Amino acid sequence: MTIGPWTGTTSTFDQKVYDILGVEDSILASYETPDGRDVQLYVGFYQSQKEGDLIHSPKNCMPGSGWNILRSSIEPVDVGQNNNGKNINVIKLILVKDSQKQVVLYWFQSRGRIISSEYMQKIWLVIDSITKHRTDGSFVRLISPVVENEDKTLEILKDFTKQIYPYLNEYIPS
Repeated sequence: MTIGPWTGTTSTFDQKVYDILGVEDSILASYETPDGRDVQLYVGFYQSQKEGDLIHSPKNCMPGSGWNILRSSIEPVDVGQNNNGKNINVIKLILVKDSQKQVVLYWFQSRGRIISSEYMQKIWLVIDSITKHRTDGSFVRLISPVVENEDKTLEILKDFTKQIYPYLNEYIPS
């Protein structure tokens, strides 16, 4: 629960949420730094994805919780030598609810790939189920509230991604 300057505290969703998600394992944790930066991490692992137990996109569930998506884009993130010096591409959402604004970064980490598209996640799921006989996969989501501005919040999320990435690779099957 300590990653670089970040200290985490675990929490849980309501059981109804887990029932809807259909995950076999997950972590929900809020991380903070001494200078007040704040990131919520959620990782959901699916041992076997099948009808009704597929990875859910925040593009569906966040609006269902009252958040409006202002923008969606692909965001490159430098994870340093943790990915052989290559950036990973993730999905970035800007959300708003009443007077609150959040930046979200998420991706699908499945069977040795970082996937930044809901459509490609489904295509790879079909291909890997046929060629590898595997349908396991994980969903990684980071959320941080916009305090100063979106760019500063994005930098906080990118820094956290770089810090957490080696741990994700250690625990998520490739």
